[in-house]
Amino acid sequence: MVFSPDITERLARARADLRMGVPVVLDGGAVVLAAETLDAARLAHLRSLGGDPVLAVTSWRAETLKARAYDGDIARITLPEDVTLNWVRSIADPADDLRAPMKGPLQTQRDGPADLHRAAIALTKAARLLPAAIVLPVSDPSGFAASHNLTLIPADAALDDGLSPLHPIISARLPLEVSEAGRLHIFRPDDGAEEHYAVEIGQPDRSKPVLSRLHSACFTGDLLGSLKCDCGPQLRGALAQMGEEGAGVLLYLNQEGRGIGLANKMRAYSLQDQGFDTVEANHRLGFEDDERDFRIGAEILKRMGFSETRLMTNNPAKVARMESCGIDVTERVPLRVGENAHNQAYLKTKAAKSGHLL
Repeated sequence: MVFSPDITERLARARADLRMGVPVVLDGGAVVLAAETLDAARLAHLRSLGGDPVLAVTSWRAETLKARAYDGDIARITLPEDVTLNWVRSIADPADDLRAPMKGPLQTQRDGPADLHRAAIALTKAARLLPAAIVLPVSDPSGFAASHNLTLIPADAALDDGLSPLHPIISARLPLEVSEAGRLHIFRPDDGAEEHYAVEIGQPDRSKPVLSRLHSACFTGDLLGSLKCDCGPQLRGALAQMGEEGAGVLLYLNQEGRGIGLANKMRAYSLQDQGFDTVEANHRLGFEDDERDFRIGAEILKRMGFSETRLMTNNPAKVARMESCGIDVTERVPLRVGENAHNQAYLKTKAAKSGHLL
């Protein structure tokens, strides 16, 4: 059985399957299909199997849909007898909510356990898809998975929020505009998710607090110069300050869009164009305000030999999270750059609703 995938590898396979529209099976007794990648043929086949499938969504999405979330954090929406692919997509995706607001009345289940449905939503989030999944109970999950050649995973593994171990892969000298004494470190998680990077400036003293920043990847801001956020100026400003001081570590974490992925971030931008602020847009999509995992940054600092930091951030939550992970934050270093006419409302929302300091 040496070649057989372990649970970490099976979870990675399950995420990839869902992104391609392939169902996965939970060993607690359910087949799961991601609403975003579902196609008409698989929906029809699902209906032919009988049973009582539901569309699981988060309580945030349920609130927008005016559907009762009897399970607290999620809602199990009953599929209508004449369910269509367009109906599923309209429930999962808020793109046309304002154009077609009346999607109900929606009936939601209130009896029975909902752990399998929570696991289904956790898998769709991990796959960077909309947090919505069709869940059909099956009596013989192992047999169903085998007969359909589907990935079978334990539900509790999908719900496990433990941090995947990170391993240093390579580091190499990288002269930068801000400092010729630059070095790039690559870290890879065991779970097959995105790699993360550490940009080391100079030779920081491991016995002293290192000037550092946790910077989440922002394709639109960092690369394209988007004016909708302040990410690009923060990235360049942090590196510039580290260059001026002669030492520092910028942690570049692949958690685009506060951890929801670029596609969902663009969905949020589209909702913002309809008049919703950044937090409201995330909620209408079914996500929390912030889905990022700052434990990754703390773990990388530890792997690099640091236990104390002067953290460059305007977000007190980052400070609290780093300290809870065993990194002593000796100083919060403000990083106030990048405000413009296009992102003033965004910055004010982050301050009012997410606790950021202006």
